Amino acid sequence: MPATNAPNRCSGFTLVEILVALAVVAIALVAGLQSSASLTRMSERQADQILAQLCADNELAKVRLLRQMPGVGSTTSTCAQAMRNLEVRVDVLPTPNPNFRRVDVRVDTPAAEGPTVFTLLLLSTVVGRF
Repeated sequence: MPATNAPNRCSGFTLVEILVALAVVAIALVAGLQSSASLTRMSERQADQILAQLCADNELAKVRLLRQMPGVGSTTSTCAQAMRNLEVRVDVLPTPNPNFRRVDVRVDTPAAEGPTVFTLLLLSTVVGRF
C-alpha cells in the first residue's frame, strides 16, 4: 500500500544553486572582458608601432636622399601619421672610421598625451660618405 503522508517535493533549483550559477557566469564574463580589453590595447600598440616605423623610415630616407655626410648632433621634429603627432629625435654620432656616421632615430609618444613619454621605436643605421 503506498504511503500517503509523503511530503510533496517540488523539482527545481534552490537559491544557493542559482547564486552559484550566477557567480560562475559573472567570473566568465569578467574574464572575457579582460581578454577583449587586452586585445584592444595590443591592437592600438601595433598601430602605434607601424606609425612609428613609417616616421623612422622617412627620417632615414631624408638622410640618404641628402647624399652628403650628416652633421654630428641631434634634431627633434614632429611626424604626423594617421592624425597622430609623434615626436622624432634623430641623433647623428661619429664612428671610429671618419667615413661613416651612426644615425639613431627614436620615435616617442608626444608629451602632450600624458605625463609619461613612451618610446615606440628605436632604429639605428650607419651612413657612409657618398
